[in-house]
Amino acid sequence: QVQLVESGGGLVQPGGSLILSCTASGLAPNYYAIGWFRQVPGREREGITCIRRSDGGTYYADSVKGRFTISRDNDQTTVFLQMNSLKPDDTAVYYCVTPAHCSYYGLEVADSGSWGQGTQVTVSS
Repeated sequence: QVQLVESGGGLVQPGGSLILSCTASGLAPNYYAIGWFRQVPGREREGITCIRRSDGGTYYADSVKGRFTISRDNDQTTVFLQMNSLKPDDTAVYYCVTPAHCSYYGLEVADSGSWGQGTQVTVSS
């Protein structure tokens, strides 16, 4: 069974930086991709970025492009989300996911996809 555990959330001032980590276990050796969603209460979840295992291809939502960077460690079981120039609008619960689709155009999660428990990011002065 796939298990995704996020860490690194917290309180940061506007303009600051934060790094989130997602440690995965139980993944198949040929798993497809890992990504990040975020959700603000009362709003739909937003898929913000993903990275494919096979070729490192990535996707970024317009809302985070140029400010957030997704990367992975050498054994590809930990994925990082470097978040720079944070804004109050970035305040959300951030979830690590296993998407069924990850391309330059977007990411999608199937009903069978896995989700982490989420980590809170609060951007406030």
